[in-house]
Amino acid sequence: MAYAPSFQPVKILSDEGSEEKGENARLSVFVGAIAVSDLVKATLGPKGMDKILQSMGRGNAVSVTNDGATILKSIHLDNPAAKVLVEISKAQDDEVGDGTTSVTVLAGELLREAEKLVQQKIHPQTIIEAWRQATAVAKDALTSVAMDHSADSALFKSDLIKIAKTTLSSKILQQEKEFFANLCVEAVLRLKGSTDLDAIHIIKKSGGSLKDSYLEEGFILEKKIGVGQPKRLENAKILIANTPMDTDKIKIFGSKVRATSTSEVAAIEEAERKKMLQKCQKIVDHGINCFINRQLIYNLPEQYFTSKGVVSIEHADFEGIERLALVTGAEIVSTFDHPELVKLGTCGLIEEVMIGEDKVIRFSGVPVGEACTIVLRGATSHMLDEAERSIHDALCVLSQTVKEPRVVLGAGASEMLMAKAVEELALKTEGKQSIAMQSFAIALRQLPAIIAENGGFDSSELVANLRAAHNKGQKSAGLNMQNGTIGDAEQMGIYESFKAKRQILLSATEAAEMILRVDNIIRAAPRKREEDHHG
Repeated sequence: MAYAPSFQPVKILSDEGSEEKGENARLSVFVGAIAVSDLVKATLGPKGMDKILQSMGRGNAVSVTNDGATILKSIHLDNPAAKVLVEISKAQDDEVGDGTTSVTVLAGELLREAEKLVQQKIHPQTIIEAWRQATAVAKDALTSVAMDHSADSALFKSDLIKIAKTTLSSKILQQEKEFFANLCVEAVLRLKGSTDLDAIHIIKKSGGSLKDSYLEEGFILEKKIGVGQPKRLENAKILIANTPMDTDKIKIFGSKVRATSTSEVAAIEEAERKKMLQKCQKIVDHGINCFINRQLIYNLPEQYFTSKGVVSIEHADFEGIERLALVTGAEIVSTFDHPELVKLGTCGLIEEVMIGEDKVIRFSGVPVGEACTIVLRGATSHMLDEAERSIHDALCVLSQTVKEPRVVLGAGASEMLMAKAVEELALKTEGKQSIAMQSFAIALRQLPAIIAENGGFDSSELVANLRAAHNKGQKSAGLNMQNGTIGDAEQMGIYESFKAKRQILLSATEAAEMILRVDNIIRAAPRKREEDHHG
């Protein structure tokens, strides 16, 4: 709305558009962001609770998870500030893999404090300026206590196992975290510093218990070898293709064939059969002994390959052939006229093995030595899905830590350290910015408070004791969530990736800043499609 000189309101937006201004707009974004933060708050920490996500669409699919990014991705939100928090959670998941809940909760707590400051008539720009100084001091404090043991491989491996255990301790795998931490570290160390996790394949098989999971060298494809073909093949030369291998229809769009007798139909079928056999011969001429196709392989080509001693594997899905091409060093081809231009894959041994009650194909001795497969076993599909998400988070964090080897202490020690540094800055700062810095420290201290609360402990007492310990100079003091006491995070072996911690601090502050700047929400009406009056 605007006002003309005659003080009559003039409508600027269309009927379907709307606008919120000033305090109303700010309140709307605060409420939305804090609601999203409160939604995932209960999942934080080793004693966090799970959420059941039920789809209202066809099939009513159900998943049980406590992964912040998964929860936020699955819910549809209307509030614009809430969507910002979902975006930072996704960015944290893509960048580091873990800390998706922490980043959302920290942003929410910052905005909760900002709401109080705005009510005290402190201008948002003053708050933002103070927060930026506080972030810089907190980041420096975190960097000063970061440890780098990458020069000592045994000590660094120990650090990686501790980080994996910390990551898995808040997941469904916490009962077997020692076993899975070692399994994840072994898989990541095979990558030799690469952060490309495509070489690590995860397959899920119902049955058994989580402890029955294992790491398999090479690549496992969940398919079967063709009928009458050898189930074991050594020194394989592999052609990977995405091509139709069926003969039951003419592949010209809109074509029709009119035949006047059965003999003409038989002649057409014979021509198609010859064409398919020629295609099969071209494939065999590549000098291969294993053919893997993205699409189906019908009976005729399968018989031909069997007669020529070529093992054929059909219907390897898109992801399957992409990974296979990566680990065997092959290229995916669709035409076979120039064998000299085709890059074949190699593999030491291809064999059909049983996992649980299913037959799968194992490729071992592949050129990409880092390729491996994690086989997950478990009672239910929901448990396996959550276990896969947990393993993926751990693999992401570990691969990033191999690249950026610095580690910091977990258990709330890092947050208390950063809060202490910010409070010291606030004591030296004059004016309203000092109050804003104090609120930043309070928001940081809320993370260990929420972790303690989720464990059913007295968060006020624990955080007060933790604060006192840090002020006495005990930099490694953290929460012992087994006993509900204050312990030494270093002795408890609770380590976290420096990169993940730094990213949580920076992403949460930037998101909170962005939301705090808002003083106007304009909802534009969708542009209507104009009817075409021509013709």
